[in-house]
Amino acid sequence: MKSFIVLAVICLVVATEGALFGPIHASCKVNWTFSLPCMNVSSAIVKQIGTWEGDAGCANGGEKCRYKLVSSTTTQVKATHETPKKHYVDDLTFTFSQATNVCNVNGDSTSETWYAVLDFGTNYCNLHNLIVGAGLDKSQGYKETASDSTCTQFSSANCKKY
Repeated sequence: MKSFIVLAVICLVVATEGALFGPIHASCKVNWTFSLPCMNVSSAIVKQIGTWEGDAGCANGGEKCRYKLVSSTTTQVKATHETPKKHYVDDLTFTFSQATNVCNVNGDSTSETWYAVLDFGTNYCNLHNLIVGAGLDKSQGYKETASDSTCTQFSSANCKKY
């Protein structure tokens, strides 16, 4: 009976923390807007994934490496990112919708590891680093919306490392 109560309390704490502090499973959802055609944004992301496909960006402990393009259509780009040390894999999806003069992008990164809870902001950095690496953060009309409620450990993310 004691073990059942302890297990119930642990489940309650985990569920409550997830509801108050962010996703229970290591993941991130980010929204961006750009004053560019979505075709240009999509192409820039695909090109950056290709640039960071190998191990070169892993030097000195960085993780701007081991990205892999899975698929690309006019409305969606899917990729993976593998961490260089532990070889954890995260699934990335960028979904594009064109408004009159604005491209809206929804980014999603989720750990494939079923038991992943905390990630030091890795899932946020998976997405953010591609946008920055492609130079899209410098484009006209750029706006990013992310928070701890949609991204695991967003406020403590160190994207220079992850």
